[in-house]
Amino acid sequence: MKLAIDAMGGDNAPEQIILGVNRALKQIPELELLVFGDEQKIRTYLDVNSRVEVIHAPDVILGTDEPVRAVRRKKESSLVMMASAIANNEASACVSAGNTGALMAAGLFIVSRIDGIERPALAPTLPTIDGRGFVLLDAGANSDAKREHLLQYAIMGSVYAEKVRGIDNPRVGLLNIGTEEKKGNDLTKAAFTLLSEANDLNFIGNIESRDLLNGVADVVVTDGFTGNMVLKTIEGTALSVFSMLKTALTSSTKSKVGAVLLKDELRKLKNKMDYTEYGGAGLFGLKASVIKAHGSSDANAFFHAIEQAYKMAKSNVPAIIEKQISSGKEDSK
Repeated sequence: MKLAIDAMGGDNAPEQIILGVNRALKQIPELELLVFGDEQKIRTYLDVNSRVEVIHAPDVILGTDEPVRAVRRKKESSLVMMASAIANNEASACVSAGNTGALMAAGLFIVSRIDGIERPALAPTLPTIDGRGFVLLDAGANSDAKREHLLQYAIMGSVYAEKVRGIDNPRVGLLNIGTEEKKGNDLTKAAFTLLSEANDLNFIGNIESRDLLNGVADVVVTDGFTGNMVLKTIEGTALSVFSMLKTALTSSTKSKVGAVLLKDELRKLKNKMDYTEYGGAGLFGLKASVIKAHGSSDANAFFHAIEQAYKMAKSNVPAIIEKQISSGKEDSK
């Protein structure tokens, strides 16, 4: 299984990206990698391995670049060359921690959409108290959505939850301001009806944002505007809680002693709520698996993003999504 890697994207590139690559090559024997970026810098951190090929990319798309313009003009950037490897069937999936907008543009223009998918969705897996996690989509690929888009998000999320996360008959919830059927705006009311009528989905109805971390659903669908705010609220809240906890546990000699005694439990709690343990955000709806790792990814986070891309490619998630979308279109005729 061959994957393409953008070594120059993200805040900690290329060092942490390549350290993640080294770990992936050690832990996944079937894995082969094409790594794009500044060859000299990459080889500074890369372990010698016959299953990795470094391809020099002289340019980099920066976080400040306008996404579409950058993809069109920076043809020799590591991100664009990575996406081109997918389009040319040189690799089965790709991973980047770089400019999110540019990765989405490259996905649309170079990798291209699955036939029948109207809008791809950005889909991170977020932690829950029980450790099960849930897939949220859309988390910001498209600000607006129609009810048909939410149905497609639900189908794509269900395929991913089953084939990659190993969840049988995943529960699909529609994010809303209340659990009652008639709650919400025009979009959620229309989407509720459409999701309820979908025979191949385990739709459990409306769910509220306060219940997300309790593991109420395995797949949560919403429009990209709402999803992005939910994602950033969860991230910000988690960081704030751990910051307050750290302050409280170092405020006195007594609390410091308690912190030492609770060290292992606190580490387990932090790991349980660490979203990077689940990989990156999948850009669902494309003809190949495209993973957006967090911009601040360290080696551990990037390793999990590579592992996620590998599992998606091995399970052939895009082909299964395409089959189900095609089947749905036939049933609606």
